[in-house]
Amino acid sequence: MATPSTRGQRGAAALLLSPFLVLFAAVTLAPLLHTAWLSLFTTRTSGLGFAGARSVFAGLDNYARALSDPGFRDGFLVVAAYCAVYIPVMIGGALVLALLLDSGLARARSFFQLALFLPHAVPGLIAALIWVYLYTPGLSPIVDLLRSGGIDIGFLSADTAVLSTANIAVWEWTGYNMVIFYAALQAVPRETLDAAKVDGAGALRTALSVKVPMIRPAVALAVLFTVIGSVQLFTEPKVIYSASTAIGSSWTPNMYVQTAAFQNNDFGLAAAASLLIALFAAALSFAVTRISRRGSQS
Repeated sequence: MATPSTRGQRGAAALLLSPFLVLFAAVTLAPLLHTAWLSLFTTRTSGLGFAGARSVFAGLDNYARALSDPGFRDGFLVVAAYCAVYIPVMIGGALVLALLLDSGLARARSFFQLALFLPHAVPGLIAALIWVYLYTPGLSPIVDLLRSGGIDIGFLSADTAVLSTANIAVWEWTGYNMVIFYAALQAVPRETLDAAKVDGAGALRTALSVKVPMIRPAVALAVLFTVIGSVQLFTEPKVIYSASTAIGSSWTPNMYVQTAAFQNNDFGLAAAASLLIALFAAALSFAVTRISRRGSQS
């Protein structure tokens, strides 16, 4: 039986948690339930079209339509190619930069941390617009310089769209993750590093064999968040699409949802596709978490 003090502690905990629970229910659960409900309906007109549009129950038909649509499925292949380029380059680059800043040879650490973090302070939409300007022939000094050297690269073409999009994301997020890794490196016990030096380990061996394994949880967390963000890829390719229609309006799953909802007015299909994306992201997050746990236990 709970004592008065125990009941008081539970009441205090419930009171402190109530603002979060209310906000969570209002901004997460309620929209999620509404989306699930919306995905079960579709809009149809009468045979002659005189009765106007009406919403009818469609069951799982919208989910079947999304899964059977090659445009929706191809979007996940684009995301997979994007992840294969973006995640290793960004995570690897952030880790190398953090290790360099943490090394004894580094100077002006605060300045370089701020300089490398500044691209993340630029809003994603503005960053995408900046890079689209740098990708556009006739406007970009970079493209003109490459062409003067006999190198002609169509950064806004369908063949290079994945690389161009990944480049924008790398520019935005490398500094952010570098700061996270650098903060984790600061928590590595100095005694452990001193012991490695006593054993004769050089700077490179210490970094690879001591520092990196000890900040593995921070790296795994960064990879997890990066995977979740990659599945939701939208801003960068949408801006690229506005400058060049080479990639299409449904190039990524989120662009497919936006096209279905706001261009085709098919909100049932958009809701179903959104939930499928969420389920895919959850499954991928679970897989990344399991893999990182196995790596930390080995």
